[in-house]
Amino acid sequence: MKTTTDRAGNMKSTQQNAAFVGDDGQSNASTLPMSSLPSQQQPDSDVSQELGKVNGAATDAGAGAGREERDTWGKGVEFLMSCIAMSVGLGNVWRFPFTALDNGGGAFLIPYLIVLFLIGKPIYYLEMVIGQFSSRGSVKVFDLCPAMKGVGVGQGFQVFMLATYYASLVAIFCRYFVDSFHSPLPWATCRAEWGENCIDSSPTASASTANNWMGALNPTQTNDSDRLISSSELYYVKEVLREKEQIADGIGLPNWELVVGLFVAWASIFLIIRRGVKSSGKASYFLALFPYVIMGVLLVRAVTLPGSLNGIYYFIKPNWGKILDPKVWYAAVTQCFYSLSVCFGNIIMYASFNKFGHNVHRDATIVTALDTATSLLAGFTIFGILGHLAHEIGTDDIGKVVKGGAGLAFISYPDAIAKFKQLPQIFSVLFFLMLFVLGIGSNIAMTSCTVTAIRDRFPNFKQWQCSLLIAVLSFSIGLIYITPGGQYMLTLVDFFGASMIALVLGIAELYTIGWIYGTDRLCKDIEFMLGRKVGLYWRLCWGVFTPLIMTIILIYFYATYEPITYNDQLFPTWAYGIGWAITAFGIMQLPLWMFVAIVRDPGVTLSEKIRGAFRPKKNWGPSDPLLREQYNKQIEHELMPKRGKGFWSSIKQNIFG
Repeated sequence: MKTTTDRAGNMKSTQQNAAFVGDDGQSNASTLPMSSLPSQQQPDSDVSQELGKVNGAATDAGAGAGREERDTWGKGVEFLMSCIAMSVGLGNVWRFPFTALDNGGGAFLIPYLIVLFLIGKPIYYLEMVIGQFSSRGSVKVFDLCPAMKGVGVGQGFQVFMLATYYASLVAIFCRYFVDSFHSPLPWATCRAEWGENCIDSSPTASASTANNWMGALNPTQTNDSDRLISSSELYYVKEVLREKEQIADGIGLPNWELVVGLFVAWASIFLIIRRGVKSSGKASYFLALFPYVIMGVLLVRAVTLPGSLNGIYYFIKPNWGKILDPKVWYAAVTQCFYSLSVCFGNIIMYASFNKFGHNVHRDATIVTALDTATSLLAGFTIFGILGHLAHEIGTDDIGKVVKGGAGLAFISYPDAIAKFKQLPQIFSVLFFLMLFVLGIGSNIAMTSCTVTAIRDRFPNFKQWQCSLLIAVLSFSIGLIYITPGGQYMLTLVDFFGASMIALVLGIAELYTIGWIYGTDRLCKDIEFMLGRKVGLYWRLCWGVFTPLIMTIILIYFYATYEPITYNDQLFPTWAYGIGWAITAFGIMQLPLWMFVAIVRDPGVTLSEKIRGAFRPKKNWGPSDPLLREQYNKQIEHELMPKRGKGFWSSIKQNIFG
């Protein structure tokens, strides 16, 4: 509380967030009154002195116990850059453009922006808030409701599975990056051992060859042996993956060239996270900004190519007939969900290293807006190139120039680059370097999430030791995905280990925080931490719209479930068994840890144990002891009116305050 004098000579008081930490990493103090409680308010200087004593005592006690003090970002902007590097990834560059194209083009942006407004942004802000408020990782943060600790454990398992196969994609990027220095590009022309059905991806003046190339992308032959196949596709399948015809043939041995790429990926990740946020924070500037430099160069070049504007127009041209299709809305939700990396634990983990009072509201707004802008920028770049490609081969149907699907980054884009008549190597080097950096940036967040969860539980486990252990273990598991049958396994794990688990645990997280912990209490926590009232928009999203929409999406997901396939082939029964076992292991963490929490609760009767397991732990709140003491007193005062009310009154207060 500060006292100032206006021009009339009258005294007035103003309240500011003394705990706010700017991008310079400096904090004015560490506490903030949450409401008008005269007995709790102190001059800033007194609070700072008292906090200094408490922090010093806490540090000494921690040192005496052999436990390290929790790290924090060197500067507030490092947190923002790390979030950008995490959220702006491969999904923006090679998934969003074609998801939009398949779901109405420019019309897809309407449901996507609505979903971003009702799901993406609210969850992103929520996870930033609870991570920063508690200074706890994605598992320990569920001290706010011990019975739901299984959400954090399940998400930790899920993100570990994601990181292992995500790095295998980075390994393939490494292979293509090295190959991009060859002239001509190794996938530009056919090889004798590939058979007679292969046609060159490199440019040619022959109209018949161009027509053959169009036939390769859009086969009309019913017999696969008669289908024309581009050299870029055969290079990916036969040289890079050395893929087998079917999973029943076994997965085979890893490709040594991809093993080197996988080692480079995990070595890069380890070197960046070995000192925690102290090292990853410094690397975040490069990981967040460098892809935009490359994307900007590619965009400038793309729009100057003949036919590029036709491609961009094709990308943004709306197909209004699809806007009411539920599949389009489902695609918008999944794109937003996975693009922003919400409900994976990564955001909570990154925010837990913030200084108390850092302006996460601003950061959440910046990241969610930038994520959407990057997706559009990538769409303009990619379809500008494809528009030029269509111009070169003499077709107006840009949608048929390129194939979508899992091999998009490794078949369609290399094929398009090979058709550049002038220095395709430059475009190829830049493109795959950008994908490599994007992949590393996202994987750093996923791996750090696992490391943080382990070190929250075992604080004496040193950062570099834990990072090295996870890197070695993940590298060993990742070898499966770079075998000839690796893409079969990747497809299986991606569906059962990520998609199936993420929706269930994400919904459980939203209901836990919004209704068990309480939207109203969450809003009071934000007011205590940031010194700002929470608007009705956030309350309605956290309490009603976001969990309701996610529940509808989950129902739709299971109602339209079909067995997954790879290359139009069904998996054998044992593979589906493995997939469902992975899903069950992730989801079963919910009842398992709920049972553990009830058993461990100190209550006497069963009902007391159950109620206690669904209440925050006694040490829940800010990590600073003085702040937590002040918070406990004030939250008791603030929540007092909620007790003793009826059912509907409690619901109304939870949503509207």
